[in-house]
Amino acid sequence: MPDALELLKARRSVKPREMTGPGPSPAELETILTIGARVPDHGKLAPWRFILFEGDARERAGDVIAGVFAKKNPQASAADIEIEKKRLTDAPLVIAVVSFTKPHPKVPPWEQELSAGASAMNIVTAATALGYGACWLTGWFAFDRDVLGGLGVKANEKIIGFIHIGKTTRPNADRPRPVLSEIVTRF
Repeated sequence: MPDALELLKARRSVKPREMTGPGPSPAELETILTIGARVPDHGKLAPWRFILFEGDARERAGDVIAGVFAKKNPQASAADIEIEKKRLTDAPLVIAVVSFTKPHPKVPPWEQELSAGASAMNIVTAATALGYGACWLTGWFAFDRDVLGGLGVKANEKIIGFIHIGKTTRPNADRPRPVLSEIVTRF
Protein backbone atom coordinates (compact mmCIF):
# COMPACT_ATOMS: atom_id res chain seq x y z
CA MET A 1 0.00 0.00 0.00
CA PRO A 2 1.40 3.44 -0.89
CA ASP A 3 2.53 5.92 1.73
CA ALA A 4 -0.53 8.00 2.69
CA LEU A 5 1.01 11.40 1.94
CA GLU A 6 2.45 10.27 -1.38
CA LEU A 7 -0.94 8.80 -2.31
CA LEU A 8 -2.71 12.07 -1.52
CA LYS A 9 -0.12 14.12 -3.42
CA ALA A 10 -0.38 11.90 -6.50
CA ARG A 11 -4.15 11.21 -6.57
CA ARG A 12 -5.83 12.14 -9.86
CA SER A 13 -9.20 11.54 -11.43
CA VAL A 14 -9.27 8.93 -14.19
CA LYS A 15 -11.82 9.33 -16.98
CA PRO A 16 -14.32 6.47 -16.91
CA ARG A 17 -13.70 5.81 -20.62
CA GLU A 18 -10.08 5.08 -19.62
CA MET A 19 -11.16 2.36 -17.18
CA THR A 20 -11.71 -1.35 -17.59
CA GLY A 21 -12.31 -4.39 -15.42
CA PRO A 22 -11.92 -6.08 -13.23
CA GLY A 23 -13.45 -3.92 -10.57
CA PRO A 24 -12.82 -4.28 -6.87
CA SER A 25 -13.24 -7.71 -5.31
CA PRO A 26 -15.97 -8.11 -2.66
CA ALA A 27 -13.35 -7.65 0.08
CA GLU A 28 -11.92 -4.54 -1.61
CA LEU A 29 -15.42 -3.13 -2.09
CA GLU A 30 -16.18 -3.66 1.59
CA THR A 31 -12.95 -1.80 2.43
CA ILE A 32 -13.86 1.07 0.09
CA LEU A 33 -17.37 1.39 1.54
CA THR A 34 -16.12 1.10 5.14
CA ILE A 35 -13.68 3.93 4.50
CA GLY A 36 -16.47 5.88 2.77
CA ALA A 37 -18.51 5.66 5.95
CA ARG A 38 -15.61 6.74 8.17
CA VAL A 39 -15.87 10.51 7.84
CA PRO A 40 -16.56 13.53 10.03
CA ASP A 41 -20.22 13.22 10.98
CA HIS A 42 -21.28 15.72 13.64
CA GLY A 43 -24.18 14.24 15.59
CA LYS A 44 -23.54 10.72 14.24
CA LEU A 45 -26.37 11.24 11.74
CA ALA A 46 -24.90 9.26 8.80
CA PRO A 47 -26.59 11.64 6.32
CA TRP A 48 -25.52 9.61 3.29
CA ARG A 49 -25.92 6.19 1.75
CA PHE A 50 -24.51 4.36 -1.25
CA ILE A 51 -26.09 2.80 -4.34
CA LEU A 52 -23.88 0.28 -6.16
CA PHE A 53 -24.06 -0.19 -9.92
CA GLU A 54 -22.20 -3.28 -11.08
CA GLY A 55 -22.72 -5.74 -13.94
CA ASP A 56 -26.07 -5.40 -15.68
CA ALA A 57 -27.28 -2.90 -13.04
CA ARG A 58 -25.20 -0.33 -14.95
CA GLU A 59 -27.20 -1.04 -18.11
CA ARG A 60 -30.52 -0.96 -16.22
CA ALA A 61 -29.58 2.44 -14.77
CA GLY A 62 -28.63 3.54 -18.29
CA ASP A 63 -32.11 2.54 -19.49
CA VAL A 64 -33.60 4.82 -16.83
CA ILE A 65 -31.31 7.72 -17.80
CA ALA A 66 -31.90 7.26 -21.54
CA GLY A 67 -35.66 6.90 -21.08
CA VAL A 68 -35.92 10.17 -19.18
CA PHE A 69 -33.61 11.90 -21.66
CA ALA A 70 -35.68 10.70 -24.64
CA LYS A 71 -38.94 11.79 -22.99
CA LYS A 72 -37.60 15.27 -22.20
CA ASN A 73 -35.80 15.65 -25.55
CA PRO A 74 -38.17 14.30 -28.21
CA GLN A 75 -35.91 15.71 -30.95
CA ALA A 76 -32.93 13.67 -29.71
CA SER A 77 -31.29 11.35 -32.20
CA ALA A 78 -30.86 7.63 -31.57
CA ALA A 79 -27.11 8.30 -31.17
CA ASP A 80 -27.77 10.92 -28.46
CA ILE A 81 -30.04 8.52 -26.60
CA GLU A 82 -27.40 5.78 -26.85
CA ILE A 83 -24.83 8.11 -25.28
CA GLU A 84 -27.16 8.65 -22.32
CA LYS A 85 -27.75 4.90 -22.05
CA LYS A 86 -24.00 4.30 -21.61
CA ARG A 87 -23.40 6.92 -18.89
CA LEU A 88 -22.56 4.33 -16.22
CA THR A 89 -21.10 1.51 -18.33
CA ASP A 90 -17.43 2.42 -18.82
CA ALA A 91 -16.16 1.53 -15.35
CA PRO A 92 -16.95 -1.88 -13.87
CA LEU A 93 -18.23 -0.26 -10.67
CA VAL A 94 -20.11 2.98 -10.09
CA ILE A 95 -21.06 4.09 -6.59
CA ALA A 96 -23.70 6.78 -6.22
CA VAL A 97 -23.28 8.75 -3.01
CA VAL A 98 -26.72 9.82 -1.85
CA SER A 99 -27.05 12.76 0.53
CA PHE A 100 -29.98 13.60 2.76
CA THR A 101 -30.39 15.81 5.76
CA LYS A 102 -32.02 15.15 9.10
CA PRO A 103 -33.46 17.88 11.31
CA HIS A 104 -31.02 18.54 14.14
CA PRO A 105 -30.68 21.53 16.47
CA LYS A 106 -26.86 21.58 16.32
CA VAL A 107 -26.06 20.19 12.85
CA PRO A 108 -27.26 22.38 9.96
CA PRO A 109 -28.09 20.81 6.58
CA TRP A 110 -24.97 22.22 4.89
CA GLU A 111 -22.77 20.46 7.46
CA GLN A 112 -24.55 17.18 6.77
CA GLU A 113 -24.02 17.68 3.03
CA LEU A 114 -20.32 18.30 3.63
CA SER A 115 -20.18 14.97 5.47
CA ALA A 116 -21.59 13.29 2.36
CA GLY A 117 -18.94 15.06 0.28
CA ALA A 118 -16.25 13.79 2.64
CA SER A 119 -17.67 10.31 2.20
CA ALA A 120 -17.38 10.58 -1.59
CA MET A 121 -13.80 11.77 -1.32
CA ASN A 122 -12.91 8.93 1.03
CA ILE A 123 -14.33 6.46 -1.50
CA VAL A 124 -12.20 7.99 -4.27
CA THR A 125 -9.09 7.92 -2.06
CA ALA A 126 -9.68 4.34 -0.88
CA ALA A 127 -10.15 3.11 -4.45
CA THR A 128 -6.94 4.89 -5.48
CA ALA A 129 -5.04 3.36 -2.55
CA LEU A 130 -6.17 -0.09 -3.71
CA GLY A 131 -4.71 0.55 -7.17
CA TYR A 132 -7.87 1.52 -9.05
CA GLY A 133 -8.66 4.58 -11.07
CA ALA A 134 -11.54 6.62 -9.69
CA CYS A 135 -13.56 9.59 -10.86
CA TRP A 136 -16.29 11.55 -9.05
CA LEU A 137 -18.80 12.88 -11.60
CA THR A 138 -22.32 14.22 -11.70
CA GLY A 139 -24.05 15.24 -14.93
CA TRP A 140 -27.57 16.38 -15.69
CA PHE A 141 -29.04 13.05 -14.61
CA ALA A 142 -27.67 13.44 -11.07
CA PHE A 143 -30.07 16.37 -10.61
CA ASP A 144 -33.12 15.18 -12.55
CA ARG A 145 -35.93 14.09 -10.21
CA ASP A 146 -37.34 11.62 -12.76
CA VAL A 147 -33.97 9.88 -13.10
CA LEU A 148 -33.42 9.97 -9.35
CA GLY A 149 -36.81 8.37 -8.71
CA GLY A 150 -36.05 5.70 -11.30
CA LEU A 151 -32.79 4.91 -9.48
CA GLY A 152 -34.51 4.60 -6.10
CA VAL A 153 -33.51 8.00 -4.73
CA LYS A 154 -36.22 9.36 -2.43
CA ALA A 155 -37.73 12.84 -2.77
CA ASN A 156 -35.77 14.13 0.25
CA GLU A 157 -32.45 12.80 -1.12
CA LYS A 158 -29.98 13.90 -3.77
CA ILE A 159 -27.03 12.32 -5.50
CA ILE A 160 -23.87 14.26 -4.84
CA GLY A 161 -21.87 12.16 -7.22
CA PHE A 162 -21.37 8.99 -9.18
CA ILE A 163 -17.94 7.55 -8.39
CA HIS A 164 -16.61 5.44 -11.27
CA ILE A 165 -14.00 2.84 -10.25
CA GLY A 166 -11.93 0.51 -12.42
CA LYS A 167 -8.49 -0.46 -13.62
CA THR A 168 -6.81 2.25 -15.69
CA THR A 169 -6.12 1.52 -19.35
CA ARG A 170 -3.29 4.03 -19.73
CA PRO A 171 -1.10 6.28 -17.60
CA ASN A 172 -3.00 9.26 -16.32
CA ALA A 173 -1.39 12.68 -16.75
CA ASP A 174 -1.79 15.24 -14.04
CA ARG A 175 -3.52 18.54 -14.67
CA PRO A 176 -2.42 21.96 -13.52
CA ARG A 177 -3.13 22.48 -9.83
CA PRO A 178 -3.75 25.76 -8.00
CA VAL A 179 -0.70 27.78 -7.05
CA LEU A 180 -0.73 27.95 -3.26
CA SER A 181 0.30 31.60 -3.18
CA GLU A 182 -2.88 32.41 -5.13
CA ILE A 183 -5.28 30.56 -2.82
CA VAL A 184 -3.72 30.91 0.64
CA THR A 185 -3.88 33.96 2.87
CA ARG A 186 -2.90 34.43 6.50
CA PHE A 187 -5.13 36.20 8.99
